Amino acid sequence: MYSLSTIHIIGIVITLIGFSALGIYSGRRVKSAADFAIGGRKASATVVSGTIMGTLVGGSATVGTAELAFKYGMAAWWFHIGCGIGCAILGLALAKSLHESSLQTIPQYLLRTYGKNIGPITSIFLSIGMFLSIVAQGLAVVALITSMFGLSPYAAAFIGVILVLGYVAFGGVFGTGMVGTAKMALLYPATILTGAMAYYMIGGWSGAVAKFPAYPWFSFFGRGVTTDLAAGFSLVVGVISTQTYIQAIFSGRTFQEARKGALISACMIPPLGIFGIMVGLYMRANFPTMAASQALPMFIMNYVPAAVAGIILAVLLITTIGTWAGLTLGISTMLTTDIYKKIINPEAADRTILYLQRALILAVSLIGVLFITGNLKSMVLSWAFLSMGLRGCSILMPMLGAMFFSRYVTPIAGLASAILGPATNLIWQLAFPKGIDPLYPGLIVGLLTLVIISTVTRKKDCEESTSV
Repeated sequence: MYSLSTIHIIGIVITLIGFSALGIYSGRRVKSAADFAIGGRKASATVVSGTIMGTLVGGSATVGTAELAFKYGMAAWWFHIGCGIGCAILGLALAKSLHESSLQTIPQYLLRTYGKNIGPITSIFLSIGMFLSIVAQGLAVVALITSMFGLSPYAAAFIGVILVLGYVAFGGVFGTGMVGTAKMALLYPATILTGAMAYYMIGGWSGAVAKFPAYPWFSFFGRGVTTDLAAGFSLVVGVISTQTYIQAIFSGRTFQEARKGALISACMIPPLGIFGIMVGLYMRANFPTMAASQALPMFIMNYVPAAVAGIILAVLLITTIGTWAGLTLGISTMLTTDIYKKIINPEAADRTILYLQRALILAVSLIGVLFITGNLKSMVLSWAFLSMGLRGCSILMPMLGAMFFSRYVTPIAGLASAILGPATNLIWQLAFPKGIDPLYPGLIVGLLTLVIISTVTRKKDCEESTSV
């Protein structure tokens, strides 16, 4: 193992300068808070898919996948499979209703069915869930920067914050979409290259099978059936319940462009997983005592030609920073639109909202550093799965009720579901950390709450109407 050479550094610097210039250019297109949040609804399918993949395909999908494969093998693919299914559902089943609503946030969408009280509740729980994913991205950034430059984890975390601010603080959704599109154009071939190299170097499929037993390394359930199914399912419900990805749908210039962008993402994300898995398996076979989180960056530094490796490392860093930035953008949009604008200062000027949103991006990033540096030994994907599950428990049942059963659900039922679903998820995680995944009880409680309370309150309303 060795550190970066001069050629590595040159490739990294040139790539970072190029992407920074693109981010600055995108910032020049921001003239209002609406431009910042949803790009003025001018995004093409390419920008929509770039926004989605630029956030989904981050540290969890790259560094985190190789890390989990290093420890368990094929079970790491659930992240990509769940992302692909979630994007397909978003495009095929939900995009039309969401885009035609002409809104900016998920809570705004729910207000039309459940009333104003549900907005702040869902904004808070969704923000908490998305923040957990920011921790995952931060851990991946730390793994990359410490591997590349030999810095301390604390210095690496603060460098990550600086890069996040440069990525999104000026460009908003244009920054995440345009840079995300360019990033995927480089990341896709880079991922194929590294995965193919690892596959060849390990001796192909027969070589891998000779080095590892079938279980857990070549099982989709290497960590247990319930655990790995919950991992994939958490990604499905998380994708269709997350502000950042739905914000991309809102930004499409037409419904067709928004749907196409989601379906492009659904097709392109799953294949990336297998290449990261091959890298994780190769590094486990040859360096079993190394830090699992450094499997991908160390493979690139040691085996990919230096000039190409520098570009790939820079793209990986941008990939991880892009997801961190996209999630931060989603949180800041909800907090400014659904809490500050609705509750604290309804008369706030557009320019004030824009400045506040950028200030919140800074605040969320700095708070994230505290959590990242306090959990340096935890796995990247463990935070990602927890995050997606909490987001799903927060919003999925109320959103589906509003979208498909608005005549039957009631405001109090939606509010109760939005509170009890994620609360159950969090309490279960704390009370039974080794038991059944908290995603299951959280979703079940959210669904039962919505159905039972809607039935009771609708019946009561009907009885009162009849008596009058």
